[in-house]
Amino acid sequence: MQLQASRQTPGAPRPALYDLTFDELRALLTSWGEPEYRARQLWAWLYKRLPASFDEMTDLPARLRQRLAAETVLHRLRVVAERESSDGGTRKLLLELPDGQRIESVLMGYERRRTACISTQAGCGMGCVFCATGQMGLLRNLTSGEIVEQVLFIERELRQGTPPLVGEGPGEGSERGLTNIVLMGMGEPLANYGPTLAALRRLIDPTGFNFGQRRITLSTVGLVPAIERFSREGLQVGLAVSLHAATDELRNELVPINRRYPLAQLLAACRNYVARTGRRITFEWALIRDVNDTPEQARALVRLISGLLCHVNVIPLNPTRGYAGAPSTRERVAAFREILERAGIPCTVRVRRGIDIQAGCGQLRTEVEAARGGGQPGDGHRA
Repeated sequence: MQLQASRQTPGAPRPALYDLTFDELRALLTSWGEPEYRARQLWAWLYKRLPASFDEMTDLPARLRQRLAAETVLHRLRVVAERESSDGGTRKLLLELPDGQRIESVLMGYERRRTACISTQAGCGMGCVFCATGQMGLLRNLTSGEIVEQVLFIERELRQGTPPLVGEGPGEGSERGLTNIVLMGMGEPLANYGPTLAALRRLIDPTGFNFGQRRITLSTVGLVPAIERFSREGLQVGLAVSLHAATDELRNELVPINRRYPLAQLLAACRNYVARTGRRITFEWALIRDVNDTPEQARALVRLISGLLCHVNVIPLNPTRGYAGAPSTRERVAAFREILERAGIPCTVRVRRGIDIQAGCGQLRTEVEAARGGGQPGDGHRA
């Protein structure tokens, strides 16, 4: 589906509507001489009815629609590449922003769930060695509206006839729309704290999109001060920590931020998060053959997280061009899981989704950029 994409013109940038809070939107419209109820009407259009263009907002006066089209930006995302997995369960989008930066969003279908995987940055500055996005470096932070727009773009597609990817039955809280949102796409959400939090609050706003907090998960590599701050926000959003190693020596190699915030500090922040929110924390672990899938690492993980309200998700590595590591074998995955479960630690082996369409974080962008033989604005920059 094509949206009425808006492109900023030279001079003072036009405000992007999805970057505005309700109070900011109301202030804008009242400065134009509009009554306050117009802001509520427009807010409902933006977050409940999800229009593709201003022309659809038929209960707004034509003069207001024309002014909005002339002086504000509605949609900024343009699809430049799209892939669907051979099993029909995963659809990946490469989206271009007005400045030429490109980000990825993924829709994953399950029997009764449809999950959107959303980016919070273009690129990533965390440098995890096995991650395609980490290999490209940080290009820029996304605005709150650019984060929100990814969710609404996918929701709009589902509502307007894009068939469910897998399940035909209704999902929790939605007949055919999204049931879950994970901030696990390009970027480190907590390194873009303000816009990420603003996007979350806008998505859960009961007067707007009204998405259930417990159906959202934010993933972090372990920015300890930001985890502590996030635990005090009063939210019920889930937290996942990309752990990948249970000793500082190995994690320093795989996840370089560990050199700044080693495991002792990270686990203390995780325990504080559980204590403050009452929510179980999830640890993510990409199993790399003969690197972090050993019995020694499994037993070290048991010692590290025993007694913590947590769950471990393991998944065989999604290979990337920039990292020589290979995914664990089925036998090594099973052995790793068995050690955890014998110790009473719940563990799920996640199914790798969309391997045939480069669905891993940053892979489609890397593939498309390589195919066109060049970079885009910001390529090569490292924050």
